[in-house]
Amino acid sequence: MDQTGVPTEMLSLNSTVKIKFRNTATFFGVHVSSTPLELYYDDLKVASGQMKEFYESRKSGRVVSVSVSGTQIPLYGGGSSLNSGPTENGAPVAVPLDLTFAIRARAHVLGKLVKSKFYRHVHCTLHLRGKRLGKPVAGIKKACEYRD
Repeated sequence: MDQTGVPTEMLSLNSTVKIKFRNTATFFGVHVSSTPLELYYDDLKVASGQMKEFYESRKSGRVVSVSVSGTQIPLYGGGSSLNSGPTENGAPVAVPLDLTFAIRARAHVLGKLVKSKFYRHVHCTLHLRGKRLGKPVAGIKKACEYRD
């Protein structure tokens, strides 16, 4: 039951997204930030998280971990296909999720004389499988689209 008294299924999700960032520039570092990382089941947002801003010096890289979670999200009939048992043909349930976010890198070249901004929009289509909970999602590089 949700806060208004409507009977519905509730979903809680806790996950970690690891992002590998590299600054290949030879002369300047970049300030990196992002929009909230959001996980969607169909059109329903079930989890979100925010990456902390950081500075990446020239010719270096790092892996950033972001906690993406949602607690007691009402599904309002949208979760009728979500169950923990196998499907009719015996295959385990695979829940389709979409991960979307945008990365922004700002560079100050020649002090603050020249300011450059770089954007990269990321959209990943993932399938969460019951037998693989707690393990990394396989094939995520092929499941993502990157747009400038």
